[in-house]
Amino acid sequence: MIQVCSRCGTRWNVRDRERQLCPRCQGALLAPSAPSAPTAPASPGAEWSAAQARPGTTGVPPRLPPGYRWIAVRPGAPPPPRARRRPLGPTPRYATTPRWGLVEHFDTVDTSGAEARTGPSAAAVRTTLMATMAVLGATAAVHALRYLLLLINRSTLLHPVVAGVATWLGVAMSVAAAFLVVGSIVLLTNWLIARRGAAYAYRGQSDPRDPLRLRLGCLVPFVNLFFAPVYLLELAAVESRISTLRRPIIVWWILWAFSTVVSVFSIATSFTTDPQGIADNTVVTTIAYLMALATLLVAHRVVSGFEQAPVSRPVKRWVMVPDDNPSDTQADGESGRPVESRGQNPAA
Repeated sequence: MIQVCSRCGTRWNVRDRERQLCPRCQGALLAPSAPSAPTAPASPGAEWSAAQARPGTTGVPPRLPPGYRWIAVRPGAPPPPRARRRPLGPTPRYATTPRWGLVEHFDTVDTSGAEARTGPSAAAVRTTLMATMAVLGATAAVHALRYLLLLINRSTLLHPVVAGVATWLGVAMSVAAAFLVVGSIVLLTNWLIARRGAAYAYRGQSDPRDPLRLRLGCLVPFVNLFFAPVYLLELAAVESRISTLRRPIIVWWILWAFSTVVSVFSIATSFTTDPQGIADNTVVTTIAYLMALATLLVAHRVVSGFEQAPVSRPVKRWVMVPDDNPSDTQADGESGRPVESRGQNPAA
């Protein structure tokens, strides 16, 4: 919609809203229905009115006084002069293919401390844990078979060879399971010390807990129930894996505490001599071996969670994503940024 100023003759694009005053000279704007252009500004010796600025009834625009012509003027201050571009010069030519360009430089971290890791390998830890779990399962099965023989012996006299084999096989399996459990605990302690040392060395730090303190906190009975899980949680925090490994570590902690309580109760009731007490102790011992098996199974899961990636491999991966600002786009898909300068109205 175009409106013409009756005083200065500027044509204003007022879009779809009718205005009354000219933004430049505060003159009266003609109605938007004017079919032709306005007249030019008045000279000192002549007076122009809004009626003279309107075209005649015949549709012919009014004649301008001598010395006047129509010009297009933008509103507001004049535009700044355009800066002249400097000559670019001749096109560069190369005798060979240039080797310069955009080169990506990645900060490398000194991993010599992490690579100098000493301790049992992940394969040795897994093999020992699997062997210990197999022996614990076999020992639990032997004690369950012994309990079944005790039930049969209530009504039927067992052969001395069968009774002796059941008794001594259970003792032998218990001794083997005890040795393997102790060996697994020592191996896991060495693995924990080596893993913590490598994790802290990769980040340019030293382990705040010395190896002797770690061994005492992991190998002393009943004390390790409170310190060993804390050492594991610290390791997960250093490697930025606390969100994924917190739950397995806490589950292993709870199972280990229950297994210790059941094992202590089984050892305390193993000195009974009456048949009912022996049968009850056999059941408790079977449950204790099954609890130890479950504890080692979750411990194996925790170790596997740490060994899924080496210490020198970062857990987080940074990727580029587009920065879409919803405020710059309207619902109809058009840009919401103003095309024209604020405080100025475009001339036609």
